[in-house]
Amino acid sequence: MTSIPAARSRLILKDISPVAWEHPADRAALQSLRSVPGFDEVVKRIVGFFGERGIRLLFQANAVRTGPTQFPVLHTLLTEVCTTMDCPERPDLFITQTPIVNAGAIGMDRPFIILNSGAVGLLNHDELRVLISHELGHVMSGHALYRTLLVLILTVGFQNLPFLAGLVLLPVQLALLEWSRKSELSADRAGLIGAQDPDAAMRVFLKLAGGGSPGETDLKAFMDQAREYEEQGGAVDTVYKIINTLGATHPFNTLRAAELERWVAAGEYGKIMKGEYARRGAEQAERPLANDLADAAGHYAREAKKTAGSVVDAAKKAAQAVSDAFKDATKR
Repeated sequence: MTSIPAARSRLILKDISPVAWEHPADRAALQSLRSVPGFDEVVKRIVGFFGERGIRLLFQANAVRTGPTQFPVLHTLLTEVCTTMDCPERPDLFITQTPIVNAGAIGMDRPFIILNSGAVGLLNHDELRVLISHELGHVMSGHALYRTLLVLILTVGFQNLPFLAGLVLLPVQLALLEWSRKSELSADRAGLIGAQDPDAAMRVFLKLAGGGSPGETDLKAFMDQAREYEEQGGAVDTVYKIINTLGATHPFNTLRAAELERWVAAGEYGKIMKGEYARRGAEQAERPLANDLADAAGHYAREAKKTAGSVVDAAKKAAQAVSDAFKDATKR
């Protein structure tokens, strides 16, 4: 990669707490995950079997750790992001050779970030800053342990983890997937906060959805598509939307873009840029868990209302169709 061009200065968010960017549905889903019967035992057995060293060896054995002479541009971007987000401890950053555009925050006691070479090749410097900030958000929010569990379960498979024998694992997997999708909404906000570039943040979703190079895509058209996906469709479409996400670790990119756009439009990002955010050490005083649960209930209620509304509309139309058919039949 070429050197980083001179960029505008970014606000250093001194002592910012992860609470500032965490989506209420993320925190609520995490509480639900921890309450799933057998979850604590799954965590204990996986951590006990692999350990911190084993996890690190699993994921760094075939990757390159960035440094002053190894991917120096990415190394510098991580330094910038850690400074902007006032990260207490800089994680390692590894680049792995794979064409799949993805990234991750992995580990237990000392989480590290992985960027796939496919993402490095597709995204420009501003977009990579967003992606690295996104993964640093996962690290600072303490997501890495649970994301590591999910990666192991999905890639290795329950059947290849004999030390989990005797546990009822499907509810754990489903709860992990639901939490994982909600945790991405938090990390998306962190990506914007760390990069402080809304257009770049939205372009990341566009490129994750369809790739593309400059001149081939239109960000406005993509955001219109995101709103269209959310707003149109009847009951059957809504059911398909739910089914399509059940086994996914991430929400659809159009939905992520729309959710982040709503957060910005609500003024929350602007408040953070003015220095109005929760500081580390004051999280519970400034944002009690009860508030998060109430906000999360509102988030899920809105989703349910859209689903129920579509079903009700479909039912009304079906009832009207039956009524009209009956009237036509009686006229004959």
